[in-house]
Amino acid sequence: MTMICSSCKKDVSNKKGSVSFLCPNCGKAEIIRCVDCRKRGTKYVCPVCGFVGP
Repeated sequence: MTMICSSCKKDVSNKKGSVSFLCPNCGKAEIIRCVDCRKRGTKYVCPVCGFVGP
């Protein structure tokens, strides 16, 4: 399964430091973050509820 960063849209499959979690607002959408976007605090948007996270 290919995992794409929710912020930068890069393939992060099997990349160390990448994480996936459910949206902290609605709990319905999976948010995937690469290590670079996590370190920079790049924003992401939930595709279900529109929540914007750091």
